[in-house]
Amino acid sequence: MMRDYDLATEAELSEAEQNFDLRMGLPEAIRTKLGMAEARFAGGVVMSMRHDPAGYWSKALGFGFATPITADLIHEVCSFFENEQTPMAVLQMSPHVLPDDWNEICAKAGLSESPPWVKLLCETGVACRRLAEMKDSPSPLRVAGVDQQDADTWGAVMMSVFQMPAEGLAQMMSSAVGRPGWHCFGAWDGDELVGTGMLYARHGIGRFLGGTTVPHARKRGAHTALLAARALAARDLGCRWLVAETRPESPGTHNPSLRNMYRMGFDALYERQNWLWRLNGR
Repeated sequence: MMRDYDLATEAELSEAEQNFDLRMGLPEAIRTKLGMAEARFAGGVVMSMRHDPAGYWSKALGFGFATPITADLIHEVCSFFENEQTPMAVLQMSPHVLPDDWNEICAKAGLSESPPWVKLLCETGVACRRLAEMKDSPSPLRVAGVDQQDADTWGAVMMSVFQMPAEGLAQMMSSAVGRPGWHCFGAWDGDELVGTGMLYARHGIGRFLGGTTVPHARKRGAHTALLAARALAARDLGCRWLVAETRPESPGTHNPSLRNMYRMGFDALYERQNWLWRLNGR
């Protein structure tokens, strides 16, 4: 087994590359409308969406593995967002790479804590064995790969469940359908698309993202069935590891997606604090 540090490296870099690659599939007219810009340096990626209708898609990821995180590096990251006039952005750094003076760096850069995510990891073989052992009744929903005919509806359903405006963002998600490295799945109740899920395969890592189920179709096994379809696809693609992120459970809260992934064999690799940057400190 790879060491924890190696796993963190691959988990973080696969997320950075997935986010970067996802944006590249959009037509230039939509990229311009959303005010999108990206850059690579110091082994990480920074991605701005100046006119992000959801306040979610401006991010910095993958830093701290190629070169150490320093105050100068964070200044360069923040300067990118400032130059793009990005209203707000999130810096997502693995706890393994934060320097001893991170609190001082945050204070200097004007970064504040934002809700954390939990990074989840599972060996693909473990997930497939767990699936074979599960005694649940099969979901009555049909799960299959998404083709171009359903791509627009699929992207719109995903954004609706995530409570994000569809314009531009739905096209960003649907642009992944059929592209190299991307494998998109849906769950149907008859002719109605009621669930979504994405798999991004890179360097033996299968990343799960975009898992949604519309409210009226929940508690019918869609999420688990979409997890299963992606795990089997990752196995067939030769991925040894599966990785995902979701919100952690705090006292008094319940995250069904997290529980389903635990049942499949995912473990929490670590909890990652998100750091919020705002233009002009506002």
